[in-house]
Amino acid sequence: MTSVQRIRQPRVAEIVAARLRDEILSGRIKEGDVLPSQDSLLAEFGVSPPALREAIHLLETDGLISVRRGNMGGAVVHQPSAERTAHMISMVLQSRASTPADVSGALLHLEPICAGMCAAREDRSTEVLPYLEAEIDLQTEQFDDLSQYVPNARRFHEAIVSRCGNEPMILLIGSLELSWSAHEASVWSDEGDPMQLKTMRAALRDHQRLVDAIRDGNEGRAVKLAQDHLSAARRNTLAVGADKTIEAKLISNAE
Repeated sequence: MTSVQRIRQPRVAEIVAARLRDEILSGRIKEGDVLPSQDSLLAEFGVSPPALREAIHLLETDGLISVRRGNMGGAVVHQPSAERTAHMISMVLQSRASTPADVSGALLHLEPICAGMCAAREDRSTEVLPYLEAEIDLQTEQFDDLSQYVPNARRFHEAIVSRCGNEPMILLIGSLELSWSAHEASVWSDEGDPMQLKTMRAALRDHQRLVDAIRDGNEGRAVKLAQDHLSAARRNTLAVGADKTIEAKLISNAE
């Protein structure tokens, strides 16, 4: 005799939350919008106040809204973002005692793939190169400002990922980039004078060579240059911040 598997019916609150979630994710309700008043939502969905409050709580748990109290209160909408995804991933990594070496090791394999994808894009002259060149121009302009060197260099790496053309990779690898960037910024800010000028010049030269390879559409060279550069940058940061751990709060503080 086969057992009958009962299918759980969704609760009213889950149905309401799913409807509102779809409105937010589709963009029909936009970032910064305030959800209609409680009375309006009760009339629209025909549910009880406790069910509506639970639905709002579910959306708040998803990070899709934040509830403000008082006269100017309401449920403010937040679209999902790479920063919030990075924060969640960093919390998971922190809970599993993952180290910066783990994150940089992952990026050592993944970021060069993005560099190759940038070089392979047929529209790289408009969708990749202007963004990378702007970062190099800023690095060059502010080269003598030691406080700006690390954040400028990290933005170049983040741009490599964000311009690769594949949204799942941009989100997932980009989240690791943000986690590593937050760690690297923390390491060098604690160290005062962060790097030798020789190291900084070599890194900027690596960035320019990588952009040249992408401009030429040389996918293999772009991958190899990215691998070599990341290996050197990884050694420099881990040599200084070996005792650091992944901390999700670093991303929260940077937002």
